[in-house]
Amino acid sequence: MRCAWVKESNPLYVHYHDEEWGIPCHDDGQLFELLCLETYQAGLSWETVLKKRAAFRVAFHQYDVDKVAEMSDGDLDALLDNPNIIRHKAKLYATRANAQAFLAVCDTFGSFERYIWSFTNFTPIVNQVDEQHPVPSKTPLSESISKDMKKRGFKFVGPVCIYSFLQAAGLINDHDNQCDFK
Repeated sequence: MRCAWVKESNPLYVHYHDEEWGIPCHDDGQLFELLCLETYQAGLSWETVLKKRAAFRVAFHQYDVDKVAEMSDGDLDALLDNPNIIRHKAKLYATRANAQAFLAVCDTFGSFERYIWSFTNFTPIVNQVDEQHPVPSKTPLSESISKDMKKRGFKFVGPVCIYSFLQAAGLINDHDNQCDFK
């Protein structure tokens, strides 16, 4: 049994849920990719982002944070002609800004992993999710992290985006109580 949000007929959702969502991630490269994906999702369906994930990896150098941080305006503007990705200029430019902020966090904390996991005392938060306890869209924790990240120069990192990122990266486990993957 899977979480109620999983569209069983959609292999992208099934794979994402079963193999990635909610599994604690401690790899800076994967954390950067997940953060980027969540910023692209703002205002769109998660299915749209998952369908374009492979193309985003190509467009952004497999999410090599150093290479993304060095992308020029011309590089980013050229991506606006790529029909395989979400062509939203502010989100594309935010990817570079977020790479630069990500590197600054790594310089300050030693790694992004150390920075982000410090907000949960390096332990996943496991929530009890059922019909009486639905998943929130944001929490005081995501609001606090969002505020801190914005001060550090990150873009498109509102509290809803950050809550989704925390779920994706396994800092928060919001699998339904009946889910076999909890």
